[in-house]
Amino acid sequence: MTIRTPWYECDSRFIAAHYQPAMLIDLALSREIDSHRLLRGTGLFYEDILAGRRLISPQQFLTLIGNSQRLLDADDTSFLLGQRLLPGHYGAASHALQHAGNLQEALGLLIRLRALLCPLLAPRLLLDEKDAWLYWVDACGAGEQRRFLVETSMTAVAGMSRWLAGERLPWHFHFGHAQPRYVEQYWVHLGDEVLFARQLDAMRIPREYLTRPWPQALQTAGRVAQQESDRQLESLGFGASLLERLYVWLLRHVREAPTLEQAAQAFEMSPATFKRKLHKHGTHYQEQRDLVRKQVALYLYRLKGYGNDEVAAYLRFHDTANFRRSFKRWTGLSPSDLRQLFRT
Repeated sequence: MTIRTPWYECDSRFIAAHYQPAMLIDLALSREIDSHRLLRGTGLFYEDILAGRRLISPQQFLTLIGNSQRLLDADDTSFLLGQRLLPGHYGAASHALQHAGNLQEALGLLIRLRALLCPLLAPRLLLDEKDAWLYWVDACGAGEQRRFLVETSMTAVAGMSRWLAGERLPWHFHFGHAQPRYVEQYWVHLGDEVLFARQLDAMRIPREYLTRPWPQALQTAGRVAQQESDRQLESLGFGASLLERLYVWLLRHVREAPTLEQAAQAFEMSPATFKRKLHKHGTHYQEQRDLVRKQVALYLYRLKGYGNDEVAAYLRFHDTANFRRSFKRWTGLSPSDLRQLFRT
């Protein structure tokens, strides 16, 4: 199937510099960081931010994040940014979020308007019988900044939902990385329900919280803001990134194990061009395919209760031993180690 929906790439200039980037700039300036040093390598001047008309690329935003991490040298930067990020002050998209009627509507808006609200990490929602899982897909090749973005994103969603719901919601936080030395920042900003080395960056909440009405919602104002946000997306010409489009395509074809050539054909590119585009984002096709297969395997193990033979069969491995070797390569764990991890 050919992918005809347009996408953005890491060098596409569409992020309003006076929106999310300005939040980070203000945080750095509040700690007396020099603006020239902060913006070095981004192609920006502070006057560009104040003018309110400059559009930057994800690469420029990631450079700004890297500069902020280095200059601030503080363990709480990502969490403090997350507290400021949503609903934010980003025009109609923020107004739409602010007037969401419940958590389900808010998460739906966050996902639909992700190019406007969270262009570097793409949120996705998965429902099982008991819980809702919000997890993130790397949209632009975050590289070393991925952990910072994950910490920021989870803090932002938790803070937004607490404010709009009028109460602290019982989120559980699962991080793919190992427990960092500054774990106390997670406890302070996210609470006690934090787990590390879980192979996935996700937030989990009981499904009954999705539809509980929120007190601040204004139905008419919210609908008008949503319509205006949709017009902004339409003017952009895209709503998702190349890496996210590839993720969704691989997820749809995960049982077929498609080749690079088949993927390139689906995206109407030559294999060489497709490889160059992925390299520009700091990745390659096999890495993306393995990521999707790993996440599907995790889903089948944890949420469906499948055994090794069933997961191997679903992913169409010729034998279970070959699947176990691949799973160990994807995760660093054997399937039995994973099941033990899920019990903790």
